[in-house]
Amino acid sequence: MGQVFSPDGRVVPVTAVSLTEIPADFTPGTPVRVVGTSKGKGFAGVMKRHGFAGMPATHGRSTKGRAPGSIGGTTTPGRVYRGKRMAGRMGGEQVTVPGLSVVEVDTEKKIARISGALPGPRLSNLTIFYEPGETVTESEIPPAEKAAPGTESSKEEVKEEEKKQ
Repeated sequence: MGQVFSPDGRVVPVTAVSLTEIPADFTPGTPVRVVGTSKGKGFAGVMKRHGFAGMPATHGRSTKGRAPGSIGGTTTPGRVYRGKRMAGRMGGEQVTVPGLSVVEVDTEKKIARISGALPGPRLSNLTIFYEPGETVTESEIPPAEKAAPGTESSKEEVKEEEKKQ
């Protein structure tokens, strides 16, 4: 991660990505969607993995402060439901980050700076999807959409505004 200053003086957080080949239409302002594998965090308990609150520190609690509590009923249903949030392996999954854009492109060094954070550890392989010829500048995005980047509705609204112009 790094940062770049926009022409109007705002700080834009960016991630530098080295590319094997840079297409001619891959320019600053191009909206991109990045797919990668998130960092693996190993075996994690329910407090870290799912954000469980844990049990109180007093009133008779002995050693079960980080335990998940009850996981199901008794005779009926007589089993644990599928999808029950429990401890287990965390991370190492495919993650898609939509709503990012290209900030700078260095064709000589084959490096692109993409706004925001990207999934995975350093030097991991990423897949970048973009629509050729489509660009969005900061001045075209209304302030309400700048506050919540990455939502599908904001992309559709930007496309509709581009069609109107």
